Amino acid sequence: MIRIGIVGSIGSGKSYIAKKFGYPVFSADAEVSKIYRKNKKCFKKLKKTLPKYIFSFPIRRKELSKAVVENKNNIKKINKIVHPEVRLRMRKFIKKNEKKKVVVMDIPLLLENKINKKKDIIIFVEAKRKEINKRLKKRLNYNSKIFNRLTKSQISLEIKKKRSNFIIKNNFNSSTIKKNINILLKKILKK
Repeated sequence: MIRIGIVGSIGSGKSYIAKKFGYPVFSADAEVSKIYRKNKKCFKKLKKTLPKYIFSFPIRRKELSKAVVENKNNIKKINKIVHPEVRLRMRKFIKKNEKKKVVVMDIPLLLENKINKKKDIIIFVEAKRKEINKRLKKRLNYNSKIFNRLTKSQISLEIKKKRSNFIIKNNFNSSTIKKNINILLKKILKK
């Protein structure tokens, strides 16, 4: 099985690119959303750790956002509780898809959390800052202070780029991207 990890800036279109590969995708963001909506054990731990911010189940992103805005250390506290659950779900995804030729891992903190393996193929999604800002402003829960805090808790984009095997430019044009992904896949599958 070839594991492809997608990395890049917040708002660069990593999830969009991941889906275009046409193989099973593990989306950490989607799993985190499910955890917030359905995992009472996680809720109880978050409520105990951040009683000033977490009040009701399912967990509201607004409550988490307030915790992050008011104290940058809360990102680490949240991650310490949520990430083990995401890793567990990722292992189940890998096991379920072990017969597949390729799986795609859309995990924003793939490199930061050392989730990638040595032989994984890392693809950096590059997009123009102007496009990223435009996309972020369309998001309902966009908050520049949270964006800056999250960005500071990640490895710099330059380092992510250097650690990547390939770079794909996301110009948000579906046909160009599909063509570029097909070229990339041919290179990856030859290895």
